[in-house]
Amino acid sequence: MMKSLAHRVILAGGWPRRLIALLSGAVGGLAMAPIDFVPALIVPMTVAVWLLDGAAEGGGRVSLASLRSAAIAGWWWGFGYFLAGLWWLGSAFLVEPDYAWALPLGIVALPALLAVFTAFGFACARLLWSPGAGRILALAAGLGLSEWLRGHLFGGFPWNAFGMALGDGPALGQIASLVGLYGLTIIAVALAAAPATLADAAMGRRLPRPVAIAVVVFVAIASFGAARLATGAPGVVDGVKLRIMQPNLVQDAQFRAENKDAILTRYLALSDRATSPSTAGIADATHLIWPETALPTVLARDPEALARIGAALPASVTLIAGAYRTGDPAPGDPTPRFFNSIQVIASGGQVLDSYDKVHLVPFGEYLPFASLVKLIGLAPFVRIPGDFEAGARRKSLNVPGLPPVSPLICYEAIFPAAVGIASDAGSPARRPGLLLNVSNDSWFGLTAGPYQHLAQARLRTIEEGLPLVRAATTGISAVVDPFGRVIARLPVGVEDVLDSPLPRSLPETFFVRHGTAAVIALWGICLLGALAFRRPA
Repeated sequence: MMKSLAHRVILAGGWPRRLIALLSGAVGGLAMAPIDFVPALIVPMTVAVWLLDGAAEGGGRVSLASLRSAAIAGWWWGFGYFLAGLWWLGSAFLVEPDYAWALPLGIVALPALLAVFTAFGFACARLLWSPGAGRILALAAGLGLSEWLRGHLFGGFPWNAFGMALGDGPALGQIASLVGLYGLTIIAVALAAAPATLADAAMGRRLPRPVAIAVVVFVAIASFGAARLATGAPGVVDGVKLRIMQPNLVQDAQFRAENKDAILTRYLALSDRATSPSTAGIADATHLIWPETALPTVLARDPEALARIGAALPASVTLIAGAYRTGDPAPGDPTPRFFNSIQVIASGGQVLDSYDKVHLVPFGEYLPFASLVKLIGLAPFVRIPGDFEAGARRKSLNVPGLPPVSPLICYEAIFPAAVGIASDAGSPARRPGLLLNVSNDSWFGLTAGPYQHLAQARLRTIEEGLPLVRAATTGISAVVDPFGRVIARLPVGVEDVLDSPLPRSLPETFFVRHGTAAVIALWGICLLGALAFRRPA
């Protein structure tokens, strides 16, 4: 049956071939959060091998026609995968009626653009293609390269990289401490594609070597993860009691400056909520954390709001809050510059430190190709005069009572190897003691989006060996230990506070020290292995 199915895919042409690619790619979405059905990735990767078999030509030749056939199949395959995994982005267009007309654009346009990368990956794999086991390595090399490019070009968007199929599992994800997300992606593609060789005519009754190797590697990864998790909890930081405030406030027409006082009253009351008879509200915590852009005001320039916050904070409590920040206008431009920031506020209302977001969200916080895009009536989702400005560089947040904090605003947390702390002028770089992610996922409602966002932020803890503290407006707020284990969380759509200690960090992981080299080595093994299997005509 496997051989018959493979032949049908290989021989398919025209629209049936495109439909097979589209549907098989869509099945891969089931391997991502919140479903996390890892075996689902086998379907798209196996079909990808057969689609590329159908684009191959005899004698090992590579023609423009075969590259074109591979790229077209890769585009439809990727379009199905990203459409199934990112459909929830359409929710952002329904938050305010002004954007509802662009809903189809939001659902279809981004998957269509991202599918260009998988088309490129398929074309690269076709260049390395050969019969037998070598084609598994060719696919891993091609898609491994295209996924790395997707995470870096044009600002990067590594959302739902194929490696997340392994990365969201407690034991399987531990290998990220060695190879990171892009290494996981290469491994995941190779493991999931290996079953395609079950249909090879020469296999007889023996288990094909690629499948046997995939089983051994999978067991080794799971065993490594189980052993790493068995080392036990890293303990907690003495004297730190975290309180995360999740207001469950939707970013809709009510989130306006005229409602600032009512919103602040709600936040302060919720922050002071007693979670048990033994707690004393805000006074029971040492650090209070509010989510991204918590208030519809420029907090540092709003003395009334700062005074109310300062009066509510006991002397022993520090607030870390997402906030708007303004800077001086650029030369020749009267419009103030706006920054999406995290600010540290002490009792009395003094702003102790700030971090400005470096990696801005296209269309959410700024418009790429603004002059062209505005012609069709699009504006950034966040309503400010103009676009946000990007911060100058990543820097630590200095928070009394905490180790150095690596601040991550919204989707800054999805970029591997980009969460460290830059050195301050004249001083050496310091390793952070925790990752702090504030986000506003209210744009995405009760969809898969918040679950996928948490999963990707959680993987950073395994890569870096650092705990994660996450405050999200509508959820999922969580505290995660440096092994990626969620020790406390609030579900989506709940108004509440989350009290938790701060887990200790681990020593630097192999990925922190040698991550780039590990990914290059893995990719090089696949590339050289694929070339070794190629035989000239």
